[in-house]
Amino acid sequence: MSRSSSEGETAKVAAARQPLLRALAREQLVSPPIWLMRQAGRYLPEYRALRASAGGFLELCLTPELAAEATLQPVKRFGLDGAILFSDILMVPMALGQPLRFSESEGPLLEPLAGDEPAARLGIERFHERLAPVYEAILRVKSSLPDGCSLIGFAGAPWTVASYMIEGGTSRDFSAVKLFAFANAEAFARLLTLLVEATSAYLVRQVEAGAEALQLFDSWAGALGEAELDSWCIEPTRRIVAAVKAIHANVPIIGFPRGAGIGYKRFVERTGVDAISLDPSVPLAWAASELQSRAVLQGNMDPTVLVSGGRPMREAAERILESWSRGPFIFNLGHGVLPTTPPEHVAELVALVRAWR
Repeated sequence: MSRSSSEGETAKVAAARQPLLRALAREQLVSPPIWLMRQAGRYLPEYRALRASAGGFLELCLTPELAAEATLQPVKRFGLDGAILFSDILMVPMALGQPLRFSESEGPLLEPLAGDEPAARLGIERFHERLAPVYEAILRVKSSLPDGCSLIGFAGAPWTVASYMIEGGTSRDFSAVKLFAFANAEAFARLLTLLVEATSAYLVRQVEAGAEALQLFDSWAGALGEAELDSWCIEPTRRIVAAVKAIHANVPIIGFPRGAGIGYKRFVERTGVDAISLDPSVPLAWAASELQSRAVLQGNMDPTVLVSGGRPMREAAERILESWSRGPFIFNLGHGVLPTTPPEHVAELVALVRAWR
């Protein structure tokens, strides 16, 4: 049996018992699977204790036994259908050689790429060596996952990662990266190409370590105009999906071009993703009519509603469940769990989705 056919049979066996993989294979379940973006985080007391023991966020990401424990904590507590690898989208630039640190007050800080050719400062030579702790964490998680829970690997998409690399951290208006891209179009294109190649290789290794599904986060897609969305977000994602699928054809890929608006439709049509994660601004009926026949829907409850809990949370969840119940979908938030979220609200949400028929 060839490697691809063997992988296909393994994927079918896993999908038969895992609700998340069944939904990603476009099976409509009685109640949808549920996992939450940033489900491992500061809202959990056990996570805060684990992070304190690590000494810092980057140390937590790069210590396999701690990263594995952080990944598993919300699964153990809430019985979720997916465990997303605990890591960060900036592991890729770090592995390419860009200095990275995390500040409690400012978030991620990178030494900004400057000059006419930022890609020239980076190198792929030690890429997988620097990411070895991530792959080991995946192996550890895979060996400890409960039956029925799927392991999700992830990476940042090239536009969002390039934004951090050139801005040097988070940005309000993305002026530095946009000005560079407009003034140095060829150099920016080479940086995106490097990120496509590195991200594809990273995701392939995640699958080989045990990831059963993948998500690409383009968190700042909403900052782009129509032409830039096509060339800086959609096209790089298409190339990554094609590269990963060429090696692991049966591994489902979820795209998340946050804030893309009506551009979500072009993203789904052109990239080849199996599922599309939606932010809270996307109208539920529009998503059902325009996207659900083309890709599995994922999302899209406002994370602040989860903080609120109670009737607003229940009503928001029921609107999603009712609107998307005619096709396959995955219940999730429209972005990550907020640090102020009470854990009991997460438990109530999971119970509500589980009870839905």
